[in-house]
Amino acid sequence: MRIDIMTLFPDAMSPLLTESIIGRALSRGIIEINFHQIRDYTKNKQKQVDDYPYGGGLGMIMNADPLYNCWKAVKNDVPDARTIYLTPQGAVFNQAKARELADKYKALILVCGHYEGVDERFIEECVDEEISIGDFVLTGGEIPALAVADAVFRLIPGVLSDEICFNEESHYDGLLEYPQYTRPAVWREKAVPEILLSGHHANIKKWRRREAIRRTLIKRPDMLKTVNLSPEDKLILSELEEEQNNQ
Repeated sequence: MRIDIMTLFPDAMSPLLTESIIGRALSRGIIEINFHQIRDYTKNKQKQVDDYPYGGGLGMIMNADPLYNCWKAVKNDVPDARTIYLTPQGAVFNQAKARELADKYKALILVCGHYEGVDERFIEECVDEEISIGDFVLTGGEIPALAVADAVFRLIPGVLSDEICFNEESHYDGLLEYPQYTRPAVWREKAVPEILLSGHHANIKKWRRREAIRRTLIKRPDMLKTVNLSPEDKLILSELEEEQNNQ
């Protein structure tokens, strides 16, 4: 998987995606990431990338031409790359979308807007898809691009030490993750649940599934409307709902 990020701040972004787990995967050649300074593709001495909006209004708009020139240079190298513009107007990003991008595409181009946005003609000409990381507004697309890149990269085989690292965590199967504990067994008079110390793996698995459903019911009941629950899961959910109603 290769991801190219078009941005005005490549030096600020690079350290965040070249360390730890992602950094090790990069060094092993499992994934590739490139940062492209949009200003390098301007045709004026001032390296200006923005101008006033037609029709008036506050703020500045990024020019289509340097964006296009930068995008075209990347596309010449990876013609099949899917182009994604990070914007509050896009579809909200989630784990299913991360999985889709990881499974369907070998290369992505992430475009980071800034100021009050980018010239609409660039979007019409070059962008395949618009993505948002939530219903709020940031000063630029860099933070969303980092989030998307990290979420997609960690799904690529070999990036994590074992697939179990992500296939039991929150959102992977539509539920939140069960509670996790580590040493010591007792901390500030709070003990680790005894079942986790039992060594009985089948019972631990059942307990974790029940706790995942319980946590989702309490924290994100909206997720239960779309998750695919087994008959056993539905029975657990019914019991938990009855417990909740009796409290």
